[in-house]
Amino acid sequence: MTAPRHLSLRHSHQRHHWLAHAFRTPRLLRKGLSDRGSLTRRLQAHYADFSVQLLARGLARPFRDEIQALGLRPGTWAYVRNVLLIGNGEARVFAHSVLPRAALRGGWNGISRLGSKPLGASLFSNPRIRRLGLTLRRIDARHPLYRAACSHTGITPRYLWARRSVFCLNGYPLMVSEVFLPAIDAL
Repeated sequence: MTAPRHLSLRHSHQRHHWLAHAFRTPRLLRKGLSDRGSLTRRLQAHYADFSVQLLARGLARPFRDEIQALGLRPGTWAYVRNVLLIGNGEARVFAHSVLPRAALRGGWNGISRLGSKPLGASLFSNPRIRRLGLTLRRIDARHPLYRAACSHTGITPRYLWARRSVFCLNGYPLMVSEVFLPAIDAL
């Protein structure tokens, strides 16, 4: 199966301020934000006590910029999973995954059964999964991803840094957004 036409994401991300290179990123976050490897692996190596806290999973409406970036129709439902990545007892990253509903029947069908297992372990161990891009953005209270991260952590900084990737399996996209919380250390 070939990739759907909507998987040309470069222009879509740029139009919504998700950029391939972030300017003025804090030195502390620079490596973690731009590394194309598994963030889960980096966190597991950095924190002796690492865990995933499942916050929510199920069908939901994606955020507007996700709908546009994934080429979905407005009002479309998708499988959404929100987790906190916990290092040494503190929330370090808020992760938000969006999988178009049609992809649940394809190669991504195991995603809905992950529970509190890290998604990164699945993404980087399957050679058929391709990462299509990595984009970065500084988000604030105007962005729904910021509001979601803050609602689950009780923090309200002026802004947070996030990175977003689209992974492709059998022509179906999975979008993963990772929001770096203030408790994150240099990785």
